[in-house]
Amino acid sequence: MAKIAVALRGALERRRAQGVPGGVTARVLAHGDGWSVADVVCTSGPQDQPFEELHTDYSIAIVLAGSFQYRSEAGEALMTPGSLMLGNPGRCFECGHEHADGDRCLSFRYDREYFERLIADAGHKPRRGFATPRIPPVRHLAPVIATAAAKVVSHNALSWEELAIGLATCTVGLDAGVSIDARTPAKAVAKVTRTVRWIDQHPEASLALDTLARDAGLSVYHFLRTFERLTGVTPHQYLVRARLREAAIRLSAERGRILDIALDCGFGDVSNFNRAFRAEFGLNPRAYRDRVTASMRPCSRRA
Repeated sequence: MAKIAVALRGALERRRAQGVPGGVTARVLAHGDGWSVADVVCTSGPQDQPFEELHTDYSIAIVLAGSFQYRSEAGEALMTPGSLMLGNPGRCFECGHEHADGDRCLSFRYDREYFERLIADAGHKPRRGFATPRIPPVRHLAPVIATAAAKVVSHNALSWEELAIGLATCTVGLDAGVSIDARTPAKAVAKVTRTVRWIDQHPEASLALDTLARDAGLSVYHFLRTFERLTGVTPHQYLVRARLREAAIRLSAERGRILDIALDCGFGDVSNFNRAFRAEFGLNPRAYRDRVTASMRPCSRRA
């Protein structure tokens, strides 16, 4: 997501020019009674020691750019663009950048009473918190993540509270079915991190599994197995979803031709693009753009 990554690149460049340690800046975008959302940019890297922090509320953070290692009482996970970092109130956690610099997240926070009431109203059973530290970039999340990312880029009139509610109920429904494997060796995490960063920087490039495996110093079998274990999806699924998120953002924020957007995002055939987009978002690209455009028309008291 090229536009999404701009703020992160700028922050990293400023940190390097100033010669200061990495840090976190959070800009609150919206808040209400029991919820808030912030644009969070972290410039930490391998030179910075991770430290323990505390989730004061329920937290769901959409990773927009970069990558990092997340550790909580629920387990450990490699966080990549399109995935969700989950946090429970009163629980400690740690984020580390052992293998690459920086990340940018869209962090939604919910106080306990608001969140538990919301989940009950949505028909979910009472729970003690999230059971897993991460939801990978799965298809079911694609519409809400693309909508949130597009809102960051275009500052459109969509309601942040509606997004917060939709994200929370969708995440709780997925949380029960996700598991995290046991700890993975740091070398494997570093190799997959390099691959993820390369894909995010070149989503339009062709993906050759044997080339990626060779660059990672692994056999194709072990590379595929390790990548899926760490990210929750295969390299091909990760690449296609990265391209589709970028296309959805551009369809929301730009008026360019759909064909040009498809080609720019790495789809060589517009019919394949249309099929993949419909499978991911439930609408063809033109209908998706029309729906987003209609939702952005001025109306009374939209957050």
